[in-house]
Amino acid sequence: MPLVFAEPPISLYTAHALAAFFTASYVGSLYLSKSARTIYKTEVPNNTKPGEERAKDSEERWRDDPAVIRARMIAASISTALSVGVVYWLVRSVTPETEVNPSTVFRSTLARLGVTADFANESPVYIIFPCLVIPVLYLGPLFADWLAETLPFQQRWSVKGNLLPLFTTLIGLRNYVVGPITEEIVFRACMLAVYHMAGASRTKMIFLTPLVFGFAHLHHAWDTYNRYGRTASAARIAILSTLFQLTYTSLFGFHCAYLFLRTGSLLPPTVSHVFCNIMGFPQYSHHVWMFPKRRRLIQLAYLLGIAGYIYTMRWWTQADDSLFWPAPGRVARY
Repeated sequence: MPLVFAEPPISLYTAHALAAFFTASYVGSLYLSKSARTIYKTEVPNNTKPGEERAKDSEERWRDDPAVIRARMIAASISTALSVGVVYWLVRSVTPETEVNPSTVFRSTLARLGVTADFANESPVYIIFPCLVIPVLYLGPLFADWLAETLPFQQRWSVKGNLLPLFTTLIGLRNYVVGPITEEIVFRACMLAVYHMAGASRTKMIFLTPLVFGFAHLHHAWDTYNRYGRTASAARIAILSTLFQLTYTSLFGFHCAYLFLRTGSLLPPTVSHVFCNIMGFPQYSHHVWMFPKRRRLIQLAYLLGIAGYIYTMRWWTQADDSLFWPAPGRVARY
């Protein structure tokens, strides 16, 4: 158990300031270095139809260019390390002098960041169940993938064609490794750690901090606007896609914040993040179109997934005594 306090050791104002720093540091790092910035020409011939992505000019740098991806992964990693360092400094600054020693501060920092194997019954095996909540929600899409024979070890799935690209290509490393891990450390672990130390309520931490995570994705609108030709149609696409992403990432953030607070572990939200990035947003209409004769079964799978999600969010995430979610009868600790 880390060093805890009977009363919040920092103010909400301090937590707000640190949350703003975490966000500005992470998003700003993607543009601070010249090698990490995208470059779009203002005068590029655009012969595409409305709604189509234009051709990339040879002098431009888009977010999927290898050099940009490498630079941004490095920048995000450095920013994440900086945020973790700030949390360590914060824990060190509020630790009583009689308790100060590197081991105590280090262990307390890790626990507040959710880097712990303790979950329930003193067995790390139990941490597996919270990681399975999101796959339960995705029962409908998973059933459709099963019908399409694209699940692991089915006929249309292969290690070379489906698994390796996720973790051996630059885009795969960004989308499924570096992105999810750094975002969960910064926007979940660091942010919730400081708000918990400030005494913020669980409701506010679950439903307000993810909005910061959602707004941190708004900078993608500029990319979209340029890639689709800098026209009125491109602006509409950028606005609609950004609003959709804001909504989706905020809702997903609610889920991850709940998992983090409920379990006291960073592992479930990180696994959920990777899984959702791989699966993408559920495409119910597309699945029904692909398998019209299995329409009822697909509908049933989607409904069972939603029902299962509601059940598992309560019963598969219950830690014995999370630092952020004390067991019934236990006094809150900060």
